Amino acid sequence: MVTFVPEDLTVHTLHTPDIRQKILQFIRSIPGQVAEENNKLVPVRYSYSSIKKMAKGFKEKLGEGGYGSVYKAKLRSGRLVAIKMLGKSKANGQDFINEVATIGRIHHVNVVRLIGFCVEGSKRALVYDFMPNGSLDKYLFSQQGVVSLNCEKMFEIALGVARGIEYLHRGCDMQILHFDIKPHNILLDENFLPKVSDFGLARLCPLDNSIVSLTAARGTIGYIAPELFYKNIGGISYKADVYSFGMLLMEMAGRRKNLNATIEKSSQIYFPTWVFDQLSDGKDIKVEDATEEEEKIIKKMIIVALWCIQMKPSVRPSMNKAVEMLEGEIESLEMPPKPFLYPQQLPEVVPGDNSSTTSASTVTNSTEIVLIADANQTILEDPYKLIAIRFPQDIANGAAGQNH
Repeated sequence: MVTFVPEDLTVHTLHTPDIRQKILQFIRSIPGQVAEENNKLVPVRYSYSSIKKMAKGFKEKLGEGGYGSVYKAKLRSGRLVAIKMLGKSKANGQDFINEVATIGRIHHVNVVRLIGFCVEGSKRALVYDFMPNGSLDKYLFSQQGVVSLNCEKMFEIALGVARGIEYLHRGCDMQILHFDIKPHNILLDENFLPKVSDFGLARLCPLDNSIVSLTAARGTIGYIAPELFYKNIGGISYKADVYSFGMLLMEMAGRRKNLNATIEKSSQIYFPTWVFDQLSDGKDIKVEDATEEEEKIIKKMIIVALWCIQMKPSVRPSMNKAVEMLEGEIESLEMPPKPFLYPQQLPEVVPGDNSSTTSASTVTNSTEIVLIADANQTILEDPYKLIAIRFPQDIANGAAGQNH
């Protein structure tokens, strides 16, 4: 388990020239296209014409997002792959360097494999193994026509994700912090084996570094660790990924979004609060059509998730410990403390203070995320009651969120 660096020690900055230089040297060192089916150790560097040919002119689009578009393609060997074509805003940015540098040398069964990439003119592409079962989110949040995964399979997926993140933190020659663990970034192969994907927000740092420095918060609302908002809760470290995994695990256990305002019972709107109160009162979490054994699995997932989403990073387990807890017997698990701080324990938010605003990968540049708080009040209990998205028209109209 990584220990925390005392506050009076120098904090390592992720953007130092030495690490960035290593990243660029790694990319330059990768050879041009070779027999890709025999290349198992490093990603292949493809020409744009090869990328276009593999994707058959980019006819079969698998998905689209702020990063660009993903297309289904085929290697000369007949192997199916997914090609991510980065949009112009990402092509020359940190996202591309992050993806190639972080997963170019990773080889783990629960981390998506980067087969190759393209750097040619303004064109930037990443080539991955094709994941026929798509992303986890479509199996969590019921959609018509999607096969339902049983409790045992969901648990296997959760354990695989935990092992993948554990490997990122301690299994490489450098520590890799993902910063965007969420259902959409967990891909499933033909056997529903989970693969952690999308390293556009990832950061590299030495294994002996416990605290990292970021100029701005990163991630997706609903999964971002609170220390990325509140500087005095604790330093930013691998524990941010632990928090995100906890929020993901909670959704996997409940088969629902953690925050769902459409729920009939108001006490269940924020799922983590409700399940903590249920377990604290000695009540079981009843699941429709679940067997007694399945309910035990769900309860174990919830308890581990509650440990992972503790407000203070120092209280959260490492991913290694989280894996141990998931693999162990439920009887050996202790009930965690309440994972949400009371109002008097939270820092005050000063309007206009840069520390109370952030950005997220799912929000456009024209959107501002703010914390809702009156000038002299502390913030409410649950972290995701704090966040609102203000769109340009609201900002233009002078809406400051004080009416909430």
